[in-house]
Parts: sequence; C-alpha cells; structure tokens
Amino acid sequence: MKRIIVLGSTGSIGTQTLDVARQLPERIQVVGLAANRDGESLLAQSAGLGGVPTVLFDQEAASKFGTPGGMDAVVGLVQSSEADLVVIAVAGVIGLIPTLAALEAGKDVALASKEVLVAAGGLVTDLARARGRTLTPIDSEHSAVFQCLQGAGPSQVRRIVITASGGPFRGKKQTDLAKVTPVEALNHPTWSMGGKITVDSATLMNKGLETIEALWLFDLKLDQVDVLVHPQSIVHSFVEFNDTSVVAQLGWPDMRLPIQYALLYPERVKNSLRPWDPLQTAPLTFEAVDHDSFPSLMLARSAFETGGTAPCALNAANEEAANAFLRGECSYLGIARTVEAVLERHKPVEASLESVMETDAWARVAAREIYNKN
Repeated sequence: MKRIIVLGSTGSIGTQTLDVARQLPERIQVVGLAANRDGESLLAQSAGLGGVPTVLFDQEAASKFGTPGGMDAVVGLVQSSEADLVVIAVAGVIGLIPTLAALEAGKDVALASKEVLVAAGGLVTDLARARGRTLTPIDSEHSAVFQCLQGAGPSQVRRIVITASGGPFRGKKQTDLAKVTPVEALNHPTWSMGGKITVDSATLMNKGLETIEALWLFDLKLDQVDVLVHPQSIVHSFVEFNDTSVVAQLGWPDMRLPIQYALLYPERVKNSLRPWDPLQTAPLTFEAVDHDSFPSLMLARSAFETGGTAPCALNAANEEAANAFLRGECSYLGIARTVEAVLERHKPVEASLESVMETDAWARVAAREIYNKN
C-alpha cells in the first residue's frame, strides 16, 4: 500500500490524482490533503476519504474553514505524516518549500509543478540524491522520458525530444497574434488544464519550462533536449540513444496514466483507462517550432544557459505576465516581451533557497512594472 499526501488536491492534477487513488484503493491510501483557498472542495475531499488531515495555504481561507493554514502548516503536514510519497501538484514556485521539506523528511516526491525545478532544480535534485529519495515526474512529457529511460543512464542518451501540441495558435504568425484574447488562448485543442498552464501552452513557454525541468530530472546538457510540435498529442516524448535507436511512449492524452505511473513506480498495474489503438488514430505528424512567432522557448533556454537565479526570474516574470494576460492587463505578445525585459534587468547570482525566493519576489515586481508601463 502506497500512502500519499496530495498538495494542490483541488486543482486539475490533484483531482485526477484522487481519481486514480479511488480506482486503486488496494494500492493507494491518501493520508493528507492541501489546497490554496478552496476550503469547501478540500473538506469535501477529506470527508470522502474518511476525514484525512487538511491544510490550506491561504491563511484567511484557513480561518474561514477552520483548518490549519499557511506554509508552516503545509510543511508540518508533509513532515509529520507517515506518507511514503508527496504529490506536488500546486501551481507555481510555491511548491518549492514543501518539495524540499518532503525530501528532507525522507519521503519520495511525485512532481507535477515544473516551476519547482525551473526555479531551483539544483537544490531539489541535490537534496533528493543526498537523501536517497525518488523524484518522479508527473508531466506527461517527462513521464514519457522517464519511462523510456528505464534501464539506461544519461551517458547512453544522444538526445530527448519533448513534444508540444502547438496549442491553440499553431501555425499563426506574430501579426496574427497581436490581438488574441484570453478566451482564444484558453481554447486548447487537446488538453484540459488550468488557466495559467493553458496560456503557457499557447505561448510555448510551457515547453521552455519543461526543457529546464528535463535538464535537471535527467542530468542532460542543453544541446541534448529538443522540442517538436506534434498536434495529435499521442507521442508524449521520445529518447534517441547513442546507437540511433529511438524509444517513445505513446497513449491517449489522459493525465491519469502518468499520474498512476508516478504514484506506483516502478510497478505497472491494470486500470480502467482506454487502451491506445493505432487503428483509431489519425496519422501522426511532427513540425519544427516557429521561434519567431513563439520566442518563449528560446528565452527559457537562454535563461538556463545563463544559470544561477536567471531561470527563477524567467519563471516568476512569466507567471505574473501570463496571469495579467488572463485579467486583461497585458497583451498576449506582451507576455514574452515582459519576460525578456525582466531577464535583461536581472543580475543573476548563485541559486540558494534565499536567493531564489528573493529573485522570485523581485522578478514579480519588475514584471508588473513593465507590463503596466507598456
């Protein structure tokens, strides 16, 4: 029996994680839940699980619903529980401190929050190695790579290729994108995700963040990670080995499969998911990324190459600008421009927990100043 805590249980990944747990009650036991401020949904989830402990990140919401609140309470839940695995499904860099706390407490981590490794990949992976804990990816692309790499080390890999659906604006040029709206950006052709993540898919910043995440997860160099557009979202990523063999992971676009793999790794057990059938699939196609129309991917690669706190600044600026776009306070093209301007202002330093948190706060302020001015 795998005992798990789910942080971000009321979000898209969190609710699907609980769905997987309900489907496999003999294999998975949920022993703790945390959410941001949706106390009503959180308490309903807890009741459905027999009254497991709950925490809300938001102090005001915690007071309203009579549950422990704040980051200290979240860390306390992670450290005091007898869970084997902590699922980090919160949105943004807020998941960093609970991730470090889980690893420090000797628990494995299943990570859906790519921002954690973008902002502080070295801190997280170093601690996981030091504590001998497993860091398992939930993102479908990284889960695919993780599955393809079983039995092979980084020295055997020539490159990995992360696939992108292309989002709602695939094939569009810069002139087509000047006046797109949040409603258009949220109309994703394949996946159902939260607002900010869907905007990242529309700008292709999600592939920039995933590139950085992959570099930390799989101990690769920047020239070993590529991105291709694959509109059908069937090939979730593939690995090319030194001998030119290519191994890919395929399946319908359903997050419950990578979630189950992360929760039960290294086991594979039967489930009720629809098996993939190549005879029911449209022809699989691949396209190069249009970096002129979608510059965010190159901004992310440049930030990683700069190193230190630059990826943290990239992530924070993007998060602020993407959310501002959703509120109608920043244009679609202004998202990448804001991120680029923040990176130009930023003076990177060596990444530590203190410098990462300081950079995160600074970059958010800088991003707001830039998009408000423009």
